Formats: sequence, structure tokens, C-alpha cells
Amino acid sequence: MTVTTVLDWKLHCSACGATADPDGLPTVCDACAQPWLVRYPGRRFTLTDRAEVHRGHGMWRFRKFLPLAEGEEPVSLGEGDTPLLELGRTGRHLGFSDLWLKDEGANPTGSFKSRGMAMAVTRAVLGGAEAFVVPTAGNAGVALAAYAARAGKPARVYAPATTPPTILSQIRWFGGDLQLLDGHIGDCGAASLEFSQRTGAFPMNTMREPYRIEGKKTLGLELARQLGWKLPDAIIYPAGGGTGLIGMWLAFRELVASGWAPGPPPRLYAVQSTGCAPVVRAVAEGADRCEPWADPWTVASGLRVPAPLGGPLMLRAIRETGGSAVAVSDEELVERARAVSTWEGVDVSPEGGAALAAAVALRDAGLIDNEERVVVFNTGAGWLYRG
Repeated sequence: MTVTTVLDWKLHCSACGATADPDGLPTVCDACAQPWLVRYPGRRFTLTDRAEVHRGHGMWRFRKFLPLAEGEEPVSLGEGDTPLLELGRTGRHLGFSDLWLKDEGANPTGSFKSRGMAMAVTRAVLGGAEAFVVPTAGNAGVALAAYAARAGKPARVYAPATTPPTILSQIRWFGGDLQLLDGHIGDCGAASLEFSQRTGAFPMNTMREPYRIEGKKTLGLELARQLGWKLPDAIIYPAGGGTGLIGMWLAFRELVASGWAPGPPPRLYAVQSTGCAPVVRAVAEGADRCEPWADPWTVASGLRVPAPLGGPLMLRAIRETGGSAVAVSDEELVERARAVSTWEGVDVSPEGGAALAAAVALRDAGLIDNEERVVVFNTGAGWLYRG
């Protein structure tokens, strides 16, 4: 007898408001080609449910907030439960009294991308995907190669030839079919979509399927749990494609609405490099979308995203929470990553260095008070960039 799995969520277009059922392998909205967001109209979240998450493990302790049906098991490598570290020494150096760092480099593939790919690969495999393809600035390619291998499926990865060599080695090590291109991630995105259309491989491009964001929600859910369900005042996040920032925005809305955490949600601040800052420019100009950044370059390869599809959602998240966006130079972010790694023993990536440099810039601009509880994100392990 065939058992039908009931998927108790709906897809809602982030732009035009269209809705759809989640069956099969959804990509973007058919009506306007913008990203889907997931909604759970039939689920209820109680304080009893909140107590249950303390008995789970990793990001899947939050499965009530995730697109998993009853009885479904995820494709997992043990992602989540990453450290939240108080930066007392760094705080004293920089003039903050309550500074924390969420270290996503402790994930199985060395970055926060583990969360999104675990969820997206899980849902795609359950939907019938037999192969995958993704463009990457680095860490997404590592994550897809690993989780596709875990699921027993092939994965092709398109990456700029300028991607750090250690990251490229990791993609190959996990069995990814690595294709290097001259250009940036936008060029790789076009090649990825062409390959998908030609071969049927399922595209894992950022924001072009609805479930990587859902995995990234666990960044916010986990942070709230680690802080005793008391939300910080401000979060500083290195934003390239923006799924982490958007995912946390959605997570905090759900936490406050469910009564799991008192509001208001944290102010969300995006940090980018001065060599590629489309979100910062859009915030400064009051725009509702990001215009492509010409000739993008930064040593923080995860920030080299010149035209993020999730730009409108990032801007909504920033403005709705009263946050902002700031750009720092490559010299600043590298210096800050090196200094904090020395002070704290945390392997800070260039993107994490950008978040720490942004904390100082935002404080000096009067947007963050040095007495507030501030959480900065180190989105990946620094060793992936050295080699």
C-alpha cells in the first residue's frame, strides 16, 4: 500500500503574493520569477514545544519550524549547535561591554552553508531530485558537494577561478564535479541554470529554491535558545546572497509570534565589502532592490555577490527591524579577523572579520550603543581561505 506524505506548509511568493503547494521540486514563482517563502498555517507553537527543543540535537531540534513532514528523516551530517562565544577580551579592546560571536565555522562543512544545504538537499531528494548543480563563491559549493554525497547523488559546482584554493580542494574532496570559470558568481549562476535546463539537475542557486532559507532560519532559532530565549539588541551579519539574514528575520518573527521569545526582534545590520556593496548602496539610496555592482572584488569571497536575487527581502528585513548596512574595506576586515583570532582563539574568516569591523563602524556612527548586547556572525572557518 502506498502511503501519501502530507506536506503541511504552503509556498507564498515574496513579491506578488501568489501561493502554491510544495509538491515536487519547486524553484521560483511561476508568475513573477521571484523567491518563494514557506508558511505553516496549520502548525501551532506552544511553550511545551519550546521545552522539547532542549532534548533534540543540532538544527533538527527545531523541526517544528522546518519543512519536514511526520516520519521524514533529513539528510544530515550533524549540522547546527555551533558555539556562541562571549568576546570579553575583544569587547574590551573595541569598547563593547556585551559582545558575542556565533561561530558557524564549527559546522560539518566549515560554514553556515551546512544548514541551508542540509535542508534543501533533504527536501529535493524527497521531491525526486536525482542530481544537483550550484554556482558558488566558495562555501555553498563545499556544502552541496558534501550533502549530495551524503544523499548518494551527483553534484556539479560552478565557481570563479579566483575562489580560494583550499575551498576548491574541499569541493573536489567531497566528489563535486567542479567547473571553474573566469568571472564572478553571476557568471557561474548563468552557467548553472543552463546546465540545469540541459540535464535536469536540480538548481541549488541562492533563493531559486525555497528551502535553503528555511535551513538558515535555524541560525536565529539556535541563537535565541542559547541566550535563554532573550533576543539580542543587534545582529551584525556578513551578507552576500543574504539567505542567512533573511532566514533570521523570518525566524525572529516566528519566535515572537509564537510567544517563544519576547520582542522586539533584534535590529539586523548587513555588512559588505567596499569592493562589492549592492545592499549598502540600496539602503543609502532608499531603494527597494539592489542594482548590480560593477567589477565586484573582495578577499571575502562570500561577499562577492554583485546582484543578489534576495536583495528586496534583505532590504525589507533591515528596514523592518530598524537596522542598516555598512561597507568595510578589505584591509579592515582582514585586520579585524587576524586580531580577534589572536585575542580569542577563534578561527575567524574574512567575512567574520567584516562583521567585527562593522561593529566598530556602526558604534562610531551612533547606530549601536556599546552597552547593548551585540552578536556578530563568523559565517565560516578561516582555514578555508588559507592555503
